[in-house]
Amino acid sequence: MTGVLGVDPGSAKAGYALVDDRGRMLEGGVVAISELPSRLADLAAAHPVEALALGQGTRAAAVALALAPLGLPIHYVDEFETSRRARDLYFADHPPRGWRRLIPVGLQLPPRAVDDYAALLIARRFLAGPTAQPAPK
Repeated sequence: MTGVLGVDPGSAKAGYALVDDRGRMLEGGVVAISELPSRLADLAAAHPVEALALGQGTRAAAVALALAPLGLPIHYVDEFETSRRARDLYFADHPPRGWRRLIPVGLQLPPRAVDDYAALLIARRFLAGPTAQPAPK
């Protein structure tokens, strides 16, 4: 079983998600941009990875350059609405408890960054079809 690394790049931090060929997250997290190459290198060394799906938003080109030494094919993927959908996925996995159950989820903010969930969505979009574009050389 091979996997895909999804990456949601930002200006200071990035979310990553190692996803299997069925779109299930095997591992994910949020790290500083400076730590991203080494973290993904560790994941790629420990798991068979066939591609890197990189959100084409903020700093995508700079992040692609930093990740090029990994030797994985890098594909840009549209990030449209991944931040909003990431919040929905977070709350699906971690439903509000106590008095927070009474507040509509759409009015709540997750207690942590959900860039890993955005990276999961980016990887799933890559797996779903031909919307990904190869990174420019």
